[in-house]
Amino acid sequence: MAEGSQSAPEAGNDMGNDDAIGGNVSKYIVLPTGYCGQPKKGHLIFDACFESGNLGRVDQVSEFEYDLFIRPDTCNPRFRVWFNFTVENVKESQRVIFNIVNFSKTKSLYRDGMAPMVKSTSRPKWQRLPPKNVYYYRCPDHRKNYVMSFAFCFDREEDIYQFAYCYPYTYTRFQHYLDSLQKRNMDYFFREQLGQSVQQRKLDLLTITSPDNLREGAEQKVVFITGRVHPGETPSSFVCQGIIDFLVSQHPIACVLREYLVFKIAPMLNPDGVYLGNYRCSLMGFDLNRHWLDPSPWVHPTLHGVKQLIVQMYNDPVSN
Repeated sequence: MAEGSQSAPEAGNDMGNDDAIGGNVSKYIVLPTGYCGQPKKGHLIFDACFESGNLGRVDQVSEFEYDLFIRPDTCNPRFRVWFNFTVENVKESQRVIFNIVNFSKTKSLYRDGMAPMVKSTSRPKWQRLPPKNVYYYRCPDHRKNYVMSFAFCFDREEDIYQFAYCYPYTYTRFQHYLDSLQKRNMDYFFREQLGQSVQQRKLDLLTITSPDNLREGAEQKVVFITGRVHPGETPSSFVCQGIIDFLVSQHPIACVLREYLVFKIAPMLNPDGVYLGNYRCSLMGFDLNRHWLDPSPWVHPTLHGVKQLIVQMYNDPVSN
């Protein structure tokens, strides 16, 4: 039995459960059936109320096994893939099996050897779980949903453990990264705010080029790069950071690229979805990659801002 339930089962389509998951679990203590009193070591505490966190419900199946439910993307129950949560109050050598039971995707790299990520307070570097401990399968006990199960042994009682679908890359980390670049005062790096998301987070636009290319009347050959339109595709943020790091470096090729080209980079098109811990959608439940044709300034403001800029640059390539 779980103490102080933070959520109910999931809704949406027939791949979910019967009731709606309302949000992330918050310091959710799982107690054995019939147990009364204060939690003891080994009574796990789950939490996902942090930036980019996602875990909607926890059911204890047995002493060692737990069913975990992904919280669907905000305003869109169809997408349930990203998870990111912590576990604490563990006992040394405590062995568990975690079943992520409500994946909405049938095809997954978990079927081809990918494994979830884990880190802990004393070991802050993310590591992949051993693939031999991870299983991805269709489960008749969960409406034939695909389930990802993994076995894990906690080894340090004072640690808080964090598990994630893939390497997280948060909105806050991104802002700190851009702040650090700005402090370097490079004359070929320019940062501006192109717009804001529905929840008023920044839509950053970076321009990397030689200042000579920005003089009035200069002909510009522009390379436009965008990233993170889907929040759960975190590798795109690492790729964007790698591109930016190279382009602002003193590598001879980077210097030549800056001399001849103008790089416009919008590294995070869906900051709300990233912050909220969604997999594919924005705050309002839209898959932004399906709305480039006619983006709304109110519903899809980041797409609208980027598209306006691209159209403007296309129509008047000299003045940008």
